[in-house]
Amino acid sequence: MRRRSDLAEELASHLKMAIADRIARGQSPADARASALREFGSVPMIADVTREQWRWLRLDLLVQDLRYALRQLYRSPGFTVTVVLTLALGIGANSAIFTLVHGILLRSLPVNDPSRLYRIGDKDDCCYFNNFQNDNGDFDLFSYDLYLRLKQAAPEFEQLAAVEAGGNSYTVRRGAAPAQPMRTEYVSGNYFSTLGISAYAGRVLNDTDDSPGAAPALVLSYKTWQSDYGADASIIGSTVYVQMHPFVVAGIAPPGFFGDRVIANPPDLWMPLASEPLLEGANSAVKQDDELWLYPIGRVSHGVNIEALQAKLSITLRQWLATRPLYTDHGEAALIPRQHVTLAPAGGGIQKLQQQTGAGLRLLMILSTVVLLIACANTANLLLARSTARRAGVAVRMALGAARRRIIRQVLTESVLLSLIGGAAGLAVAYAGSHMMLALAFPRARNMPIAATPSLSVLGFAFLVSLLTGVVFGMAPAWMSSHARPADALRGANRSSGDSASLPQRALVVLQVALSVVLLAGAFLMTRSLRNLEHQDFGIATTNRFVLQFDPKGTGYTLDRLPALYRQIEERFSALPAMSHVSLVRYIPLGGNMWGSCVIPQGHPAPGPNDHCMSVWDRASNQFLDSIGVPIVRGRNFSPQDTATSQQVAVVNQAFAKQFFPHEDPIGKHFGVNKPQYSGAFEIVGVFADFKMTDPRRDIGPLFFRPLSQQFTGYQESESDAGEKSSMFVSFIILDFAQVPPDAEALSRKTLAAIDPNLTVLRFSPYDAEIAGNFNQDRLLARLTSLFGILALVLASVGLYGVMSYYVVRRTGEIGIRMALGAARSAVVLMVLRNALGQILIGLALGVPAALLAGHLMASLLYKVSGYDLLAFSGAILLLTICATVAGFIPARRAASIDPMQALRTE
Repeated sequence: MRRRSDLAEELASHLKMAIADRIARGQSPADARASALREFGSVPMIADVTREQWRWLRLDLLVQDLRYALRQLYRSPGFTVTVVLTLALGIGANSAIFTLVHGILLRSLPVNDPSRLYRIGDKDDCCYFNNFQNDNGDFDLFSYDLYLRLKQAAPEFEQLAAVEAGGNSYTVRRGAAPAQPMRTEYVSGNYFSTLGISAYAGRVLNDTDDSPGAAPALVLSYKTWQSDYGADASIIGSTVYVQMHPFVVAGIAPPGFFGDRVIANPPDLWMPLASEPLLEGANSAVKQDDELWLYPIGRVSHGVNIEALQAKLSITLRQWLATRPLYTDHGEAALIPRQHVTLAPAGGGIQKLQQQTGAGLRLLMILSTVVLLIACANTANLLLARSTARRAGVAVRMALGAARRRIIRQVLTESVLLSLIGGAAGLAVAYAGSHMMLALAFPRARNMPIAATPSLSVLGFAFLVSLLTGVVFGMAPAWMSSHARPADALRGANRSSGDSASLPQRALVVLQVALSVVLLAGAFLMTRSLRNLEHQDFGIATTNRFVLQFDPKGTGYTLDRLPALYRQIEERFSALPAMSHVSLVRYIPLGGNMWGSCVIPQGHPAPGPNDHCMSVWDRASNQFLDSIGVPIVRGRNFSPQDTATSQQVAVVNQAFAKQFFPHEDPIGKHFGVNKPQYSGAFEIVGVFADFKMTDPRRDIGPLFFRPLSQQFTGYQESESDAGEKSSMFVSFIILDFAQVPPDAEALSRKTLAAIDPNLTVLRFSPYDAEIAGNFNQDRLLARLTSLFGILALVLASVGLYGVMSYYVVRRTGEIGIRMALGAARSAVVLMVLRNALGQILIGLALGVPAALLAGHLMASLLYKVSGYDLLAFSGAILLLTICATVAGFIPARRAASIDPMQALRTE
């Protein structure tokens, strides 16, 4: 416990400080002493205060410090606004990024005890597969039969559920209301109990719902219930129609529950796995033992050794694979010993969006931290300049007896208060920034589980950053202020012999320049990468083209009704004004979905385990290639002569011909898929020019199209036959206008409704927008790094301008003497610019190596641009040098305009 004499000494020091403060504000010494004594009480009585009274006195002193700080900030509005805006941008940028990092990377599922949830598998593989998945033997997708085998073999799981890897978009209708597309997910009956989730209303799914012959049931998400059904409680127990099949709404999921993964479009409803054959028919994945399409996720018992369980499950996997001909034929049994599973923590959900966005978010977090450092350096520079300007006032206070500790605390109070105000303003920036980033990254998001509103964690983060900023970057000005010499007050404010603030200020400018190089180089790299992505040659034409998505299967169409429907669509839409081509296709190029099969040319043996036989393929109508502007380079396109009874035909791209028929003419050659007995199924009648069908970042691979007019009936396995039938149902109409009518969307919707009022337009958009959707996250990264780079450039230029302005003011007398002795104005400008350029060059020398390291770390995010791109680094250095030179030239020009006589009079 502190002695009373120490307390009395400290309070007496505070009294002297209060008197000095009042004198500095213009009161006479006598009035200042009298008002201070009225506020503090009599000094001789201080030794008699109790500890409780002392606590209140200390609180009162803190309030006085706050009042003093607010008064000082109010007297300098320009300084206050500049610092608050600078910190708001720095802290706001960090808080906005942290909002996304917390919502995507750090968030736990809103379920019971998420720490005990584990997923069998650790990669985002999607969505249907039927072969070895990865070269390293890592299994991440599982068939229904394999899921049941794992569930039986692992009692270490209290419960093990299964969820669909990809999800579907099905047409849902209630009563006479129009049908609407909804995001659905198949789950096992124990899904909700595994996660520890109970219903908000009604009940959740259970094992009874997931048994054969059970009445189809579903659970709606809370957001869907509110947004699409107006929170109508009567929907529980009522019937809705999914793909024309009746389902009973069993219940409503609780608020905040979005499923088992963080994605832009979480499920609107969940259905049991047992209902999948009802909706998919012969194409049911549940009934196909080799169809890999499920993620198993379970809750482990307390005390389970995860590594031992992982090894046990890997053995079970290999035992199952050894019983399946698909994995043992054609020499592939040799691959089974390397197959294994990885148990991954699933408390944060199945890592889909995390894996897709993690690298970008981490990069943005680093860049926003650099912005914050630049903002803090700028703030520290302003505080140093302010402490120098207030040196005389502090000297007066110390001459009157103010304690150095009180001076430091008062300056720190002002610095922390500024930072907290900047942090509060930064939350507004964070709120707007996170909204903007979500809109840019996920423009089609529906019921997205990531909230743009800062959470308690984000608020705590912003407060901590603000507090640390105020303390760390206010310490140097506080220390310098406390070392003001009372003799300076007698000499005058402008007669100080020392210049202790100059070196720290220059060092901070050097730091700002170095960090700005990193951000500007990153901005140039990301912008060039985005430009390469968006302006590459995709091989297709998109001008005046539109994409209309619909779902004939969900409206009840059967295979025998499809040909008549497709003819009507082509005839009705072709009759629209200025229509050039109309085509139908299952999956559109660069739309995000595609089929893949192993191609076996006729006369070739079955491919071995190390042979690359995969090709993507699609169904399309005769005018498809014309509608996207892709020419036939050899042979012919589909024609009306390609009928259901004629030879099965296909058109292939140049990459297909090069890989499977090298050094020979592919026209007239035959091939099949998956099994050697089907190798003569399809005859190649044409080769079309290469274009990008799937990932715009990857090289063009083999691709073939088959006509909608032909269905192959020679498959002997139910799996292949079911897939063949499913491929006949298209999803998109591509409209190619010679000249786009102003009401293209309304006209298209009206035309489809005239064909069948039950056909719903699920989406209508320009083809350019479809392609642009591939680059949402790249665009976000490029725009944010550019924004950060511009912000860093402005802050660094302002910082250099401030330091050089201070340099000119401090050396006004010297400059006046030089000019009085005959120095030319150009020599004065050169002297000041030399000083500024020295700081710039040192900053560049430190910043360029750091920027090269940053480019190396960013390499995986770049497309066809090196992390050491000379143009990007040259542009960053040139732009920073120009702006910094201008920022230094303005004070230099002002220095050259100084009147020598006036400058000498100030001395």
